[in-house]
Amino acid sequence: MRKFEKLERLAKETTGEKSIPKIVPFVRLIGGPVVFPQTVVPVHVTSEEMLSALEVSIESYNKYVLIAYQKDASMEIQATLSNTATVCTVLQAVHLPDGSFRVLLEGKVRARVKNIAQEQPLLVEIELRRSKYRKSKKIEALIRSVRDNFLKYARYTQRYSPEMIEGILRVDDADKLSDLVASLLTISNDEKQLLLEEIHPTKRLEKILEILIRENELLEIEHQLDSKVRKRIEETQKEFFLREKLRAISEELGEKDSEATQLRQKLASLKLPDHVHQKALLEIQRLERMSPYSAEATVVRSYLDWILNLPWETVVQENDDFRYAQRVLEESHFGLTEPKQRILEFLAVRKRSKNAKAPILCLVGPPGVGKTSLGRAVAQALNRKFVRMSLGGLRDEAEIKGHRRTYVGAMPGRIIQLIRSAQCKNPVMLLDEIDKLAVSFQGDPAAALLEILDPEQNKEFVDHYIELPFDLSQVLFITTANMTYTIPPALLDRMEIIEIESYTEQEKFVIGENYILPKILSEHNVDEKVFKMSDAAIMKIIRSYTREAGVRQLTRNLEKVVRTAVLGLEQGRDRFVVNVRGLSKILGPERNMDLHALSEPEVGAVQGLAWTEYGGALVLVECALMPGKGNLILTGRLGETMKESARIALSVARAFCGPDAKDIFENSDIHINVPEGAVPKDGPSAGVTMSVAIISSVLRKKVRSDTAMTGEITLRGKVLGVGGVKEKILAAHRHNIQRVLLPKSNEKDLVKLPKGVLRNVEIILIDNIEQAVRDSCLWDRQDF
Repeated sequence: MRKFEKLERLAKETTGEKSIPKIVPFVRLIGGPVVFPQTVVPVHVTSEEMLSALEVSIESYNKYVLIAYQKDASMEIQATLSNTATVCTVLQAVHLPDGSFRVLLEGKVRARVKNIAQEQPLLVEIELRRSKYRKSKKIEALIRSVRDNFLKYARYTQRYSPEMIEGILRVDDADKLSDLVASLLTISNDEKQLLLEEIHPTKRLEKILEILIRENELLEIEHQLDSKVRKRIEETQKEFFLREKLRAISEELGEKDSEATQLRQKLASLKLPDHVHQKALLEIQRLERMSPYSAEATVVRSYLDWILNLPWETVVQENDDFRYAQRVLEESHFGLTEPKQRILEFLAVRKRSKNAKAPILCLVGPPGVGKTSLGRAVAQALNRKFVRMSLGGLRDEAEIKGHRRTYVGAMPGRIIQLIRSAQCKNPVMLLDEIDKLAVSFQGDPAAALLEILDPEQNKEFVDHYIELPFDLSQVLFITTANMTYTIPPALLDRMEIIEIESYTEQEKFVIGENYILPKILSEHNVDEKVFKMSDAAIMKIIRSYTREAGVRQLTRNLEKVVRTAVLGLEQGRDRFVVNVRGLSKILGPERNMDLHALSEPEVGAVQGLAWTEYGGALVLVECALMPGKGNLILTGRLGETMKESARIALSVARAFCGPDAKDIFENSDIHINVPEGAVPKDGPSAGVTMSVAIISSVLRKKVRSDTAMTGEITLRGKVLGVGGVKEKILAAHRHNIQRVLLPKSNEKDLVKLPKGVLRNVEIILIDNIEQAVRDSCLWDRQDF
């Protein structure tokens, strides 16, 4: 405390200015500031080292002290001693209440340390660094540029008083001006130290001018950005103020045009359930208390828009005229007796009882048989709105049940969206490809559909976004699928399965002639008087250019024929006639040549029948014996079930052939191949086919080429029933197979077959392997 008092007393007593001594105390200003000549700088003194140096300076060296800038305390003092420093005088020392000291220093001249004269306190021998220069036009130009740019800098920063700026403008000396401007710039201490190191004022002014230009460019950009932001804020505040005044004026005048008032009027005009009305009223009250520009207000508006525009009580009057519905269904689709019958049953029940729940129908069948178009025809027959949603590849549960309103960009699920687009609560909603749902980390869409497709639950379906129960019990849901085994059992249990089977050739002919071709001609604006296509040509397309369960490929081929006709008519032809001979020029070579159908009886080659998701197919099973050790070789990309059937077939064949063929089985490898190795095959229905193929190869008996078979074989040689009987027999009919061996337990399935097919294909019912061999192999009955 005594040292502080002594320093303060000495600073007050010592007055006047004397010549600068050669040895002065040395003081480091750690962290800044950088003191320039011709400037006055306040310094906060806290360390004992600085206090002692300043006391010695005032007491013994005429208040002179050498002030040097040091970036941080970690730097060595030798590095600081080598830098250019400033000789200063102590103008004033003030003792602060916290015990520290505030000293006012005035920079005099640049100097550098020559030698260290004393360690404690640190006294150094200095060499003054004055610059000699003559005034020139260049210096005058630099002085003007620095002044102009400093004025611009001062206007941007707004940090300097008018008196200070006026003082700068009156300075004509280049050395003094450069030091004054450098001390006022808001740049880093490192840059200021570089300016202090520069002795010659011309170079110093050039560097200062470069810094001023750089800083002015940055400040100009900042000023532009600030102006834009300020302008936007002012516009927003102005708009908010005007809207608030407008709202207040409207309320004073009794006008009813505010947003909340309009929503209340709309709510009053709607017939909504009580719980929906209360929820909407609560949200409108919340909206009134919010700022109209807040993000939450936007969410509330969107929510109100959804719940006020949903058809909570809107029901479209449906048709109950059986004749009209039947006529619409017949005009849109040929055949499909079972689905049409089910729709007419639904109409009859709805006519008698309005409280009956709508069924959940699932149309299962191969692609192209008309499942989706049948759903549209049902809506037309019932005079209901039709909406459709594809479920193929859907993996996000929120797509069905919506997102919570807490999420950004939340929306209701697709079910509620379809209901709103239909604007009624009883549309026909088609959920396409329900067998192709996917599962991911985002949830299981099939589980989300359970509530929707359950007649006992969908009366109070709750969407995550709406959060209010919506009645889906009056919606007629129709789903479509190619197969049922990929549909989750819990979901499948809630639906009524209606199978749509493959079309026969005769059905395809009628559909092509009476439905597809007239529609294509109408779309292409072709008059039936100038276009003629023979019945034989349509049948030729069906047999030789299409091999499918549905009629999509038939439609594409007929479109190709009509496009060719349109081209011919545009080129000047009066009429275009299509017959069998001209088809190859339009459609190219025949694509279906019945490659699997055997042209003549062969040993070890048996024709089997298989079911695929695209309809029935003819499968050729080949068997060959070769020297070996009794191994069974299987090729043709067979599944595990089919491989097991082959092993069972081998055991059945050994038992059938008896002891006489023991050496053949023990000394031969049996190779079973199913051609088209790129196509995977599986299922138990090829068991009887493989058994007959092995027996034919072992006994060297030929198998009839006009016969195909299907059936599961047991180890006892019994033939069990199989599925897909209609598709398999239709496949045999397409391949001109005259005889089909069918398990006796499948006799009940023959009622579904068209009579035309049964007239052309002989169905032979078998119960065991002996009957299969007897009715398929060419040998005498006495051999049994």
